[in-house]
Amino acid sequence: MGRSEVGSGSWLRVHPTLLCTGGQHDQHQFHHRSTRSIPHFTSRLLWWQMIPSAAQTALLSSVFPYCRSRSCMGLCEVWRGERGMMWKFVYALALLASVSVQAVWAKDGQVKESKGHVSVVVVGGTGDLAKKYLWQGFFQLYADQVSSGHSFSFYGGALSEAKKGKPALFEILKGLACPQGVSQDRCAVLKEQFLKLAEYRKLKTLEDYKVLSEAMAQQLTQEGLSEAGRLFYLSVPAFAYADIADKINNSCRPPQGAWLRVVLEKPFGHDFDSAQVLATQLEKSLKDEEMYRIDHYLGKQVVSQILPFRKENRMFLEPIWNKHHIERIEIVLKETLDAKGRTQFYDQYGVIRDVLQNHLTEVLTLLTMRVPENLTSSEEILRNKLAIFSSLQQLVRSSAVIGQYQAYNTEVQEELNKTKDHISITPTFAGVVLNVDNAQFDSVPIFLISGKMLDERVGYARILFKNEVVCVQSLDSVHCKPRQIVFYFGHGDLKYPAILVSKNLIKPAIVAEDWKEVTEHKDIRLFGLALSDYHVQTPMVQKEAYALLISRIFHGRKDNFISAENLLASWAFWTPLLNALAHEFPRLYPGGTANGNMLDIQVLGREVSFISEAVVLIPQDAGMGGGAGADESFQVMQGKFRSSDMVSAWAEELINRLAVDLQAAAEEAVREGGHFHLALSGGSSPLALFQRLAMHHYSFPWRHTHVWMVDERCVPLTEPGSNFRALHDHLLQHVRLPYFNTHPMPVQLNHRLCVEEDKGPLVYEKDITRLVNGSSFHFVLLGVGYDGHTASLFRDTPLKAHGDRLVALTESPVKPHQRMSLTFAAINRAQRVGVLVTGKGKHELITQLSRVKDDPQKWPITGIRPTTGKLIWYIDYDALLG
Repeated sequence: MGRSEVGSGSWLRVHPTLLCTGGQHDQHQFHHRSTRSIPHFTSRLLWWQMIPSAAQTALLSSVFPYCRSRSCMGLCEVWRGERGMMWKFVYALALLASVSVQAVWAKDGQVKESKGHVSVVVVGGTGDLAKKYLWQGFFQLYADQVSSGHSFSFYGGALSEAKKGKPALFEILKGLACPQGVSQDRCAVLKEQFLKLAEYRKLKTLEDYKVLSEAMAQQLTQEGLSEAGRLFYLSVPAFAYADIADKINNSCRPPQGAWLRVVLEKPFGHDFDSAQVLATQLEKSLKDEEMYRIDHYLGKQVVSQILPFRKENRMFLEPIWNKHHIERIEIVLKETLDAKGRTQFYDQYGVIRDVLQNHLTEVLTLLTMRVPENLTSSEEILRNKLAIFSSLQQLVRSSAVIGQYQAYNTEVQEELNKTKDHISITPTFAGVVLNVDNAQFDSVPIFLISGKMLDERVGYARILFKNEVVCVQSLDSVHCKPRQIVFYFGHGDLKYPAILVSKNLIKPAIVAEDWKEVTEHKDIRLFGLALSDYHVQTPMVQKEAYALLISRIFHGRKDNFISAENLLASWAFWTPLLNALAHEFPRLYPGGTANGNMLDIQVLGREVSFISEAVVLIPQDAGMGGGAGADESFQVMQGKFRSSDMVSAWAEELINRLAVDLQAAAEEAVREGGHFHLALSGGSSPLALFQRLAMHHYSFPWRHTHVWMVDERCVPLTEPGSNFRALHDHLLQHVRLPYFNTHPMPVQLNHRLCVEEDKGPLVYEKDITRLVNGSSFHFVLLGVGYDGHTASLFRDTPLKAHGDRLVALTESPVKPHQRMSLTFAAINRAQRVGVLVTGKGKHELITQLSRVKDDPQKWPITGIRPTTGKLIWYIDYDALLG
């Protein structure tokens, strides 16, 4: 019958092996002789006498098949021969009554069959995370599931030999606390049995994993158990994941019919590329459904109830959960601690990778995703989450501010053995503002803020609603108070997790059966309101996040975990910002309450900044080009380059100047002719200009501007590689340009790309001739490649074949090879042509161009010679000076 459960009526449900409290094992295998006297024996003996005789008979008879098992040998010896010990057996049965578990006696009087055996392996089982959270979580799982029909084995694995590892694991397990709601008597029984079921294993080599797997199989055979599944929790550094996953795949897979679940802790990569590499490595060994990438924030009780709260209150929330009613959203995690003890990890990752990219982003998706029709469908939840990432506007440098507490650099020097002149620019604080580009949330700023050494420890997500009411006499009127919903994760002044809804908004339904409404309020204020001004609900019993997530893993629920698709989408969203901030010096702050308003932030247009100025000293030898005083030595410089006008400055100032010149040209053209025709190039060079125009030039005459393309890749316009797609994402969608004034190149006609028979270049040329006076653009903006090409006019392009044509198909030496481009004839007709060149990587090119003669066949950029217009070079100091 195996480790099945027995009972009668509603009297008892228990594994027969739970009767076995004796044995001859040492403490490192966590087995102890348990024949000591125990209080309340009389009452438990009375309990035994109250059990129906059928249940007594079934329970006693079920023990004998287990006399061969290691955990029942001591009891069976007592049963078989020791005179006067029969009462101890009866007492053991009575003791099990304190477990207070339910019966599984079937209606026909038969004992319910076991659901199978589950083996749990914690790799890194003696580490900090396992000590603080994991073993407590698995003890909670055992307490919840001991009477469910499953039997368990627990293995703590680490690199140490057993002589060192066994005592370490035993000390951890001895310190386990009783789960809330479990009586002391029941907890004592559960804890003793949990220790019996746990053992240490050295897990280092493939052979170690094979030995573990053999031991699992041997136990199942000896005790006649069927296998339900195996759960491996990898509490180890991420660099070890692929190797361990390979070992599990090669040696520890369960037999067919049993499940395998492997749990992975963050970080899941350092950026998009590394995350993709890790995902590829893991998928060689594990299926995606076998992997549970854990973000413990999804196990927080309040976070796990965001979707249920939205669905339960859908009738009230749907009409106001949108841009017309929401003023802003704040998702905040503040810490008072420093990075000591984690410096080696933290200095590689920083606050954005450590908190924003995962914890806060997950909360963001729960607040902005479409509420699933079926909250029990993991697939629907993950699919709706993924859809949000495609709607997020791309982050740029001006989307964030960063800071670093003053003592951090010293801590890095000390803990990482760095020299005194070592400078770390890893941020310990970040404030990021992002936007969801869809009809529901467009223009609603969403603040993601986190940092160390702040004034309090607290986490929350706050949805602040617009208030259109004007109170003429009493500003204290309930109608004029903030209207908000706060998902309060815990800590802070409130001290406990809760959902707060201001009383002037809605009266929410209780989110779950195990939650309650708080009616007695502390005398505190939160987010501008007294606590009594909120409807407050909180869990009846507070549970640790890891315990909740471990339970979800056991039950195979994946909606609280990160899929490979969602993980890569998140990294794709955050990586450009991380790259943009890679060499930025963070604002220093003292830490704690002394920070004052130094870290307060504001949004102006689409740019986020600190509200107060601060002096930031940058060491002269910090390794940044030009040194600290470079910006002071050079502002904007004008001169000549290749006999044409040149404007030069540091990159940011140069972009500012180009944007001003563009607006001046546009205003002049509109005054004179009513329209401004602007042709823009692809590539990365103009992206900063697009963002500058979108965020700062609100008076630009967009309604009278026509935007044309200088060149285009032969790919669908909706693909990321399209120049028009980049123009749309970084500029067009942010400005009020009439739809009919956008002119993408017709690279896709008749459901095919750049086929000469479709005459795409001729179609575009006719549009230019029809709309642009004299086919002369007012302004053409070009870039220049490392090989000297411009637009999509490359070396060895048959330029003579273009003749007087304005548009032509060309070939690029790199993929995608097919391009469509304006010709020299079209570009040189323009009234103004600007050539933008930025970055140290272009310095050698600029040096060569300063020396060569006009040779468009070898250096296509030298073919730019406006017939009657003006050529201006915009070159930043990095490209000009190196």
